[in-house]
Amino acid sequence: MTHRFKGERTLMRIFIGESDKYHGKPLYETLLERLRAKGLAGATVLRGVAGFGASSTVHTEKVLRLSLDLPIIIEVVETEEAIQSVLPDLDEVIGGGLITLERARVIMYRPGTVRPSQREMHRIEGLEPET
Repeated sequence: MTHRFKGERTLMRIFIGESDKYHGKPLYETLLERLRAKGLAGATVLRGVAGFGASSTVHTEKVLRLSLDLPIIIEVVETEEAIQSVLPDLDEVIGGGLITLERARVIMYRPGTVRPSQREMHRIEGLEPET
């Protein structure tokens, strides 16, 4: 049986470019490592097919030279406290980009046969179980 929880979390979106680096490594990889090290519940990296940013240059997969810097979006859904705790780490590594924060209503599904560990308890904390 699946357990369902409802409540509010914060959705953080980090907008960067595919060619962005941190110490020679793709920036999105560095960001994922830092988010994971902080114990966040999860993160998803999305690669855009086209977009433009502050420079107004359109980056698209249709033009080979512009396809080397496609938009990257990293999405994280977490508690407000967890998001606020990771922002200083992001300040250290993001040279150019954009972060948006918004409140999100969430519905989380958890297997009924699995008990969350102490490390995972914050993921359902503050969410209401739905019967």
